[in-house]
Amino acid sequence: MRLGLFTAGYQYRQLEDAFRDARDFGYDYIELWGGYPHAFAPELDGDRIGGILSLAEEYEIPVEIFTPEHNAYPFNYMLGDEGCRRHAVSYLQLAIKKTRELGAGKMLLSVGHGESFRPPEEKRQRLIRTLEELLPAAEREDVVLLLEPLTRWESDTCTSLPELLSVLEEVDSPFLQGICDLVVPFTGGEDPADYPRKLGERLGHIHLVDSDGVSEDHLIPGEGKIPLKNVLRDIRAAGYDGTATIELVTNYISCQSLASQKAIDNVKEILECIK
Repeated sequence: MRLGLFTAGYQYRQLEDAFRDARDFGYDYIELWGGYPHAFAPELDGDRIGGILSLAEEYEIPVEIFTPEHNAYPFNYMLGDEGCRRHAVSYLQLAIKKTRELGAGKMLLSVGHGESFRPPEEKRQRLIRTLEELLPAAEREDVVLLLEPLTRWESDTCTSLPELLSVLEEVDSPFLQGICDLVVPFTGGEDPADYPRKLGERLGHIHLVDSDGVSEDHLIPGEGKIPLKNVLRDIRAAGYDGTATIELVTNYISCQSLASQKAIDNVKEILECIK
């Protein structure tokens, strides 16, 4: 597997620190978080894009995935009236364009929490409609959209493999793939290896983290309850050996470098054991 560093946890620091850590600790690529202060899509002008590309070149760490912030304030395409949804779609269409300008081939989309008063099928159709409106931009820019289910604490629309499969079957496009965040199946009672087994080539990415089993917290691999050696062995046996971002998010924001190093060291030790 090729291992990536997610930059959300570096939001209180210079973006260069994330690139430097990625190089020094042995990561293969960056998954760039698209929020302030580093890479908010509407403010990624030529100078900012050029600065990020210069960091990628200097540290020999490419940006392979762009993950614009879109599950909280101010954008969540699952919340609000149609005007709110369309505003979020416009933002994500711009983010797709910025993904290509960053030299990345993939952009990550997750399914945020909708409004509790709306019927489940209405929320599902809102998701479908949004994806169908984003795909023309993805095709035009040659960017694959990675659709990520979230835990039941974070979403009420797409929180399981069957729900992800259903969406991918209805919105059938080579520019739309699924992603497995290990916390989602582990807290939902699913086998993570079923994602590559059932999605096959439609599984485009993994978020490789640990979990306490009772919350959405993303922990350093090896410090939670996921039997990662068995899980990663089964995932590899099922045919997946692609990108895996160690997604530490903000749990370790006060000691992100230490956490980033410990995380990749633990993962490499596990992967060495299952060769």
